[in-house]
Amino acid sequence: MAAGVSSKHGLLSSKTSLYHTLHRKISPTSVCVQRAAEIRSVRAATSATPDSQHNEKFCLELVRSRDYDGFVSSLLLPEEVRRSSLALRAFNVELAQVKDSVSQKTIGLMRMEFWKTAIEEIYRDEPPNQPVTNELWRAVRKHYLTKRWLLKIITEREKDMDDRAYRNLQDLETYSENTQSSLIYLMLECLGLKNVHADHAASHIGKAQGIVTCLRATPYHSSRRKVYLPMDICMLHGASQEDFIRGSREQNVRDVVYDIASQAHVHLQHARSFSSNVPPAATPAFLQTVVLEDYLQRVRKADFDVFHPSLKNRNPLIPIQLYLRSWKKTY
Repeated sequence: MAAGVSSKHGLLSSKTSLYHTLHRKISPTSVCVQRAAEIRSVRAATSATPDSQHNEKFCLELVRSRDYDGFVSSLLLPEEVRRSSLALRAFNVELAQVKDSVSQKTIGLMRMEFWKTAIEEIYRDEPPNQPVTNELWRAVRKHYLTKRWLLKIITEREKDMDDRAYRNLQDLETYSENTQSSLIYLMLECLGLKNVHADHAASHIGKAQGIVTCLRATPYHSSRRKVYLPMDICMLHGASQEDFIRGSREQNVRDVVYDIASQAHVHLQHARSFSSNVPPAATPAFLQTVVLEDYLQRVRKADFDVFHPSLKNRNPLIPIQLYLRSWKKTY
């Protein structure tokens, strides 16, 4: 509906502008520039209109199937930002799955280049005719999202195509900051918030999320003979990549998991240290802390055995816990 209104508005604006052009003296150059801008705006609005509902549903289903926790968190956001949140998460999913879906690095880099170009075109009001890009264009126009954060996510994912373990915990934190934290900054923009304390909290929550995601994905990656855990911590405890590939549950492997999980916990504590200064309106962007806290508690109960069967199952109480945290406006 919003896209349809935008289309009508663009067409009316074009007619009004043309009327004024005919009835007052304007330099030919300014007329051409103005008309070109109007045509781009109308073209973008018109192309997004017919499939608006399809695009929205596509993003919703993509996020629900590939980022369920993010999907539930998005549903608890204020109605006016819910659709934009799903668009951002769908964009993140599209980038995240490139690495595992291509057989050659070159193909993955080509896909990343597509997304870089797509972002530039979105900010020129000429989004590619693709569900996620059209929904992202809508979110950018509605909330004036910062292009830098979107490009930073792509650039960091592109670097990660090298497919090797992080050299140290700091590298993992940098990756998490540039991907997960950047996504939260965009969520805050959707909520219309610009607050330095909220940004500090977002930075630490993003780092915690990146670290937890790395831990949660370890059994899956190990089954494909890949290990991405920080090498410095593995070396510190004498745990080799082969230990993780064969699913070792020895103490040295648990010690690696303990150290990494502890760092995620530290970031959550740092994020909550800003809570008294963070506006309550920002807390919907931080709902993922519920999921992070749940995993860290469960891996602790499993004595930091990242391969423990109990960690494979999703906690059925997470939606309720997310709702309660949303209602309390805390993180």
